[in-house]
Amino acid sequence: MKKNTCTIPYGSGEISFQFPDEIRQYDVWYPPETTAKVLTAEDVYALLNTDTVRIPPESSVAIAINDKTRPVRYDVLLIPLLRYLNEKGIPDERITIYIATGTHTPIPQVEFSEFIPYEIVSRYGILSHDCDDASQLVDLGVTKRGTPVLINSLFFESDIKITLGTIEPHHFMGFSGGAKTAGIGLAGRRTIEENHHLLLQPNTVTGEYAQNPMRQDLEEIGDRIRITACLNAVMNYRKEVFQVFWDSPREVMRKGIAESKKLCQVAIPPVYDLVIASAGGFPKDINLYQAQKALTHACMICKPGGSIILAAECREGHGNQKYADFIRGKGSFAQVLNEFGKIPFQIGPHKAYLIARQGIQYNIYLKSSMPADSVRELLLTPISTMEEILYHFDLSGMRIAVLPYATTTVPL
Repeated sequence: MKKNTCTIPYGSGEISFQFPDEIRQYDVWYPPETTAKVLTAEDVYALLNTDTVRIPPESSVAIAINDKTRPVRYDVLLIPLLRYLNEKGIPDERITIYIATGTHTPIPQVEFSEFIPYEIVSRYGILSHDCDDASQLVDLGVTKRGTPVLINSLFFESDIKITLGTIEPHHFMGFSGGAKTAGIGLAGRRTIEENHHLLLQPNTVTGEYAQNPMRQDLEEIGDRIRITACLNAVMNYRKEVFQVFWDSPREVMRKGIAESKKLCQVAIPPVYDLVIASAGGFPKDINLYQAQKALTHACMICKPGGSIILAAECREGHGNQKYADFIRGKGSFAQVLNEFGKIPFQIGPHKAYLIARQGIQYNIYLKSSMPADSVRELLLTPISTMEEILYHFDLSGMRIAVLPYATTTVPL
């Protein structure tokens, strides 16, 4: 590899770029490494057989899983869970898997095998949630923070309710995992919007759990759903599983957050003039709506007024029509923030608000597969190659950082 060449994830592959010759130093920050054992499906099966959770053989079982925008290792988690349930005397026909899409577009059946092992797709009943289909929802009351709890009724009516996913940093929920797969992923739009409206309050930040009002509202939603158990993994940036927890939602979060922090938190000083951030490749950069999460961590180490280059393939474009419709036609991020404050809170426009909060402080460039005009409509500056923008800057005297896995690199 040539001198001053850097390689970062992009889509399903990588992109390499070369800094100008005068650049002698730049800092590349990865998430922490660990010497712990990488866990396999057999390790997860052994954990399940500790019988932490009681599942009577006559039960109907509902399992909530994430959609294709989340890098969950279903080969390591879901396959041994289904094996365990079968061996507990629960036949295939009493097990239903629910794809927890939240406000994302429901997944058509022909796409299930793109992210779920075919041996599962061909054998078990799988349903994709639709947050806008009122006939799918049951009303479970209102949380103390005023969030109406509208949840997929078939999931709720099952005897045993299991959520499956990962515990990792979330840019305003604090951490993913626990009750979130069902409490947001299988909720109605009103539930999700009222919960996410709390992002305007203090402490809705990466890594905050106990004092995060949005996350604690979600915990109450989970209590109302009466989730039986969570099977959650902690993975590294290579998508290797190092810890798995099988317990109640709150207990899984209590145990799992500490382990997640070990694999994501890094002491990085906020001293950089230029930050080059990759969302971490597919599926974290499937669209701009998802890739924006990487900007949150990049902003934490960039000086105000500095520049951030986000490398995200965005093979599915912007990812949310309401987000795109709201931000298009606005002349500046300041106008976005002003207009957002005048409308009822909505999922979609909230993403424009989040990006505007970042864009008003930093110069944001996007390297993606999106058409340049489409990127400009979203008030970001498109670049066709990394070298194009790097050679545009006067980099002399600049402090430069590279975050190859920005979504899972949490600066301290």
